[in-house]
Amino acid sequence: MERIEKEKQIVGKMVSIYCRGHHRRQDLCPDCQALLDYALRRLELCKFGNGKTSCRKCPVHCYKPEMKNRIRKVMRYSGPRLLLYHPLVTIRHWLG
Repeated sequence: MERIEKEKQIVGKMVSIYCRGHHRRQDLCPDCQALLDYALRRLELCKFGNGKTSCRKCPVHCYKPEMKNRIRKVMRYSGPRLLLYHPLVTIRHWLG
């Protein structure tokens, strides 16, 4: 699987965990769906393609400040929980 596709998978799982934990929904609420759509679009348009590093280390910051803060909040909450909900995906993600 290509790096961009893996990143999309991870972001989708993280937004889902966040929405379930904060908004008590099984499906994504409109705000979380909008954030996920934005993040997926940013990944599709990444100029580094499959050679990209993590967004945190990237020299080009393509997220709008508001969306960057929202995705950080999601990642801070979901990161530790991702291992509980999706252990194999998380380990593969950590290993690169």
